[in-house]
Amino acid sequence: MLHTCFLLLAVGTVTCDVYLHNPRGSNNRLNERSANRKNGNRVFDSQNNNRGGYNVGDLTDKAAQSDESKQYQMKYFQSGSTSGKTHLTLEWTNQHGCGGNENSDPHKQNCNIVFQYMCQKTGKANGDKDRIRDGTLPNTQNYQAISNSKETATSQTNRKASSVVTEKVLQETFDWYDKCYVRERNKGLFTADQKLKKNRLGYSSAIYTRQNPNGNRRGYECPEERDYHPYWHPTPWKDIAVLAENKTMCSHYQDKSFNVQPYHECVEYFSTNVRKPYSRWNNETNCKKNGGVWTEFYNFLEKAPKYTGQQSCEGASTANIKYKWALPHDSTDGKTKQCLVMLDKPECHEAPWSRSNHLGNGRMGEANNYTWQLPYFPSGNTYNCVVRVRYNISTDDYDPYHTNATHNKNIVKGVRSPVQQNPYVEIGAGHSPLRLAINTAQFGRTFQDRSHVFVLRPRPSDINDATIYNLNVRGKRGNIVQVYPAVEYDFFPTNLKMKENDLVHIQWTGSNSHNNGAPAGDGQAGDAGEGTPGTDRNNMVQIQDMSENYPVPFEQSGMWNAEIKWIYHNDKSMSAKDLAVNMATSGYYKCAACGGADSAEQRTKVNNLLNNAPASYEGAVLKFKKGKYLYACTRNNNFTNRSQKGTITVQ
Repeated sequence: MLHTCFLLLAVGTVTCDVYLHNPRGSNNRLNERSANRKNGNRVFDSQNNNRGGYNVGDLTDKAAQSDESKQYQMKYFQSGSTSGKTHLTLEWTNQHGCGGNENSDPHKQNCNIVFQYMCQKTGKANGDKDRIRDGTLPNTQNYQAISNSKETATSQTNRKASSVVTEKVLQETFDWYDKCYVRERNKGLFTADQKLKKNRLGYSSAIYTRQNPNGNRRGYECPEERDYHPYWHPTPWKDIAVLAENKTMCSHYQDKSFNVQPYHECVEYFSTNVRKPYSRWNNETNCKKNGGVWTEFYNFLEKAPKYTGQQSCEGASTANIKYKWALPHDSTDGKTKQCLVMLDKPECHEAPWSRSNHLGNGRMGEANNYTWQLPYFPSGNTYNCVVRVRYNISTDDYDPYHTNATHNKNIVKGVRSPVQQNPYVEIGAGHSPLRLAINTAQFGRTFQDRSHVFVLRPRPSDINDATIYNLNVRGKRGNIVQVYPAVEYDFFPTNLKMKENDLVHIQWTGSNSHNNGAPAGDGQAGDAGEGTPGTDRNNMVQIQDMSENYPVPFEQSGMWNAEIKWIYHNDKSMSAKDLAVNMATSGYYKCAACGGADSAEQRTKVNNLLNNAPASYEGAVLKFKKGKYLYACTRNNNFTNRSQKGTITVQ
């Protein structure tokens, strides 16, 4: 079983209302034209409001609909192999408050925020059952559960084949949920007075938790792994950062992270000597007692198959890259070691302050954010990835670190749970007790949001050593009431500061189906804004002053004299005017007067509200000269309604 201190810490760490704004969080949306999402169980258990989230990006001025190739995935450059780092700022809002829990500034709850990601090398065929994808259907993946513990390898393969639909979203795999469905739950956990059900095999497995006592399924997410961090078995997720309730907890979160701490699971085999993707046994004693092999697995950034032995593998390590000859968590046979590129410890510091009952900015007047230093993949491969944020809150109504299964309600043993469902309390008024609003499935709770799929790609060699900042757009079509709890348009980071030799990758994505129509749940329907209803459009033009709303004429601008280090159409020799026209039209015109069908000279005139421009723009990596540059979006910057302006300061 688990070490006591680890078990007890995990008890109090469970997840709440949280929305990811950059990269754009889906909140289980795909491409709905309604304000409410269609399916809150599509990929993961968010426990968020149905109205939150952003649609998957569209590549052109038309909705992708059933054509996955017409979706747009944001594309970020990886960090370089040496000193060049890529910075992507993650932004979110959380409803129930966090941070600032000192005696002089008490909060109403304990909390932490965990950022994680998973990646898969590009190149899997569209028909591959395990390919990470956004899908084109809003439905939840199917799951045919195991009904016989003696099933054959063929039976398991057939269950998977008949369940997984390639047109539906997939992040965690069928095999991951199968593992969770079969493995016994951790019976040392605090479940209060909740009654956890059993699976078809007759016992309570890891799909049943205090927060999910009925074993409801969302995509192929494992509820036990979702609810508890750090998890005590191998997981496909890699830790980015933990924003802890107290900095004294950081050593725990870092040392127990699967990034650096290997974990075990029980390995069993079918009669054909093919490894089972699951095992019932969650501890070494029961595993060995039932003929399994209690096996240690490692997490990794990627595999390095060119190294075929321990000596060549680990001998290739450098100051920046650590290779290890070990068993990867996704091993198909549970035996064969491979060369792995190891992960760093997650970053950890205290969570930033936010107010309870308020999905808004932090103390500094901006939404809370964390800047992620994107990884460098030594292989040079491109990866499809997803990032998730888990917002965990608990209270002091029970000790979050020393409350475990011995405190669960047990009438036979006379044990009362320290928290009970909707209890009545006496206030000294005779027989007039008052009822408290306590749901023990949510006293200690986890909220979550995830991005759509995005791409991490290697850098061109000529920008390998430079620092790259990503400048994107957050928000969607509509006014503040119509989009809530999402946000309106804004550039992000709004005020970017960088050094003279640093680079900025300007890029954005949008949808053509953000109509925010009915059903609108407990909010207002509508898509107030300019241009074609439901469409997101962005562009960038220079302005003279933040209090002004007219762009400066190109002849008076200096912003676009930047050096083009990379641009999506590969013509880095284009003039400043060409670059200005490209940015101003969201890529509709490649250039002003460079010739060709996509030039302003020859292409059909761009609509003055960008209606025929693409919703997404792959953008350019630019090196600006020293100075301060002010810019705005012509379509969305609407005085008295919304401001979409930003600054770039090069020092």
